[in-house]
Amino acid sequence: MPDISLTMIIVLCAAAAAAGWIDAVVGGGGLLLLPALMLGLPSNVPLTHALGTNKAVAIVGTTGAAVTFARKAPVDVRTAVRIGLAAMAGAMGGALLAGVFSKDTMRPVIMVVLLLVAAFVLFRPSFGATAATGPVGRGRVVAAILLAGLGIGFYDGLIGPGTGTFLVLSLTALLHLDLLTASATAKIVNVGTNAGALAVFATRGDVLWQLAALMAAFNLLGGMAGARMALRKGSGFVRGVLLTVVVALVVKLGLEQWA
Repeated sequence: MPDISLTMIIVLCAAAAAAGWIDAVVGGGGLLLLPALMLGLPSNVPLTHALGTNKAVAIVGTTGAAVTFARKAPVDVRTAVRIGLAAMAGAMGGALLAGVFSKDTMRPVIMVVLLLVAAFVLFRPSFGATAATGPVGRGRVVAAILLAGLGIGFYDGLIGPGTGTFLVLSLTALLHLDLLTASATAKIVNVGTNAGALAVFATRGDVLWQLAALMAAFNLLGGMAGARMALRKGSGFVRGVLLTVVVALVVKLGLEQWA
């Protein structure tokens, strides 16, 4: 456990709770949690410790939100678990290659994708408003396993920002889910991505377990509260939070790239 002031520990716990809430509703809690860890940890602590601790915290809140959603939302748990297992494998591969690709090179690409996503959601108000009727074809499930599972899982292990948001959007598009059900499904998949990346970081000794345990308790409370609010308010509320998180993520990446 590094030498951190009590005030900073309180700030980190508050950030963990807020990140858990955001993650549960629409994903993107890492937008808040990882920068908070990077600022709160002493300068002599390696960046990989912030990344590993972030995953140890996030997996607890994501699991709590996933359980809350699975009990009350119409989630196809079998399909979600299959995608989640693929996501775990993808995240492990991404974490093993973390640091190989330059973030300065990747940020503009991610920003363009997010801006296109924001425009699509903004100008297609019917997107994710209702779920398609009838069973989902096998081809769409396979596509979801490959894209939302292996693909986004790899991205989460490699870089990470916006993983939950990308999962919600891809699951909505590929499986024809409404945004609420897609968000609930994404939580189960996100457990897989966090577990895969955490396994790699943990074996490298890149997790500050004492700090992670404390922050995880607050992240869990935030995640369960966010899941209950999303269930209560429905897809329209999720859509509003989704747009807010996407814009915030673009601003954050822009500041990192050019500030």
